[in-house]
Amino acid sequence: MKRNQTKEIRIGNRVIGGGNPILIQSMTNTKTEDVEATVAQILELERAGCEIIRCTVPTKEAAEAIGAIKNKIHIPLVADIHFDYKMAILAIENGADKIRINPGNIGGRDCLEAVVKVAKEHKIPIRVGVNSGSLEKELVEKYGGVTAEGIVESALDKVRMIEECGYDNLVISIKSSDVLMCVKAHELISQQTNYPLHVGITEAGTLFSGNVKSSVGLGLILNQGIGDTIRVSLTGNPVEEIKTAKLILRTLGLRKGGIEVVSCPTCGRTKIDLIGLANQVETMVEEFPLDIKVAVMGCVVNGPGEAKEADIGIAGGIGEGLLIKKGKIIKKVPEEQLLEALRYELTHWNS
Repeated sequence: MKRNQTKEIRIGNRVIGGGNPILIQSMTNTKTEDVEATVAQILELERAGCEIIRCTVPTKEAAEAIGAIKNKIHIPLVADIHFDYKMAILAIENGADKIRINPGNIGGRDCLEAVVKVAKEHKIPIRVGVNSGSLEKELVEKYGGVTAEGIVESALDKVRMIEECGYDNLVISIKSSDVLMCVKAHELISQQTNYPLHVGITEAGTLFSGNVKSSVGLGLILNQGIGDTIRVSLTGNPVEEIKTAKLILRTLGLRKGGIEVVSCPTCGRTKIDLIGLANQVETMVEEFPLDIKVAVMGCVVNGPGEAKEADIGIAGGIGEGLLIKKGKIIKKVPEEQLLEALRYELTHWNS
């Protein structure tokens, strides 16, 4: 896939844009002031594969906590700012690797200039964030409603505001809960700027609806070579955002590594609890840093043939199952030992 060649931007110890790998982001849902809880959540997200983390900074206490949090984590920390420019400055001074602001609601030109001055002194990027829900009244009137064109114009206006302050260390984020509007907006803005783009479907919803909308939207955008960093926004445990983001990138061929689990949809021939077994396998394989495909099949009749494209697989029967490698049966295993037999093979995969 040919990716858009955007400007290279450094965020802490990571780099986005310029053809670098697309990085996965999430956002904490703890109180940022609670350093212990926030650090615990970030470390859990790191283990899941999160590469950039964002924390909300609504108060002085939250801004001052940034330094303590950053000292205990291993990935870049972004401060999310709403309305109060003083929080942006304080977060930067306490070590934030990037700040996310909407220049239109930060308090006016003087306040924006003050924020940009400090960001420039600390050499950290600013993410310009614009959501369809906060589109300016004049743009809504100009375009006859909330549109992709309006979102793009709003974002580029905000970018120009910061450029006029003498700074171009920027990342752009334009989001909408309307999937197709969001896709169109990214298509439009990618033709008008070379700043790296942070991509996501905002307010996507719960685990089910959010995953569907994010997968469709991000898939359509990323498959056009657009996007340098992504977040899957879900109402739930942010670890689920990381799992989905990784799978989206792997499915599009934008990332390698990690075990891919494939499983059959079940039918009348299924003699085991395939749904439960497949879920157990999907959880279990997360601990193995292997780049292989694992199949979980529900029937010993068609299982070996259907699993032949996988590196290894299991297929269940009545009271027993099969362990399969490249479509060939290597052993029979009692049903209750299938999961552990698979674990053993994965543990000794490279030995």
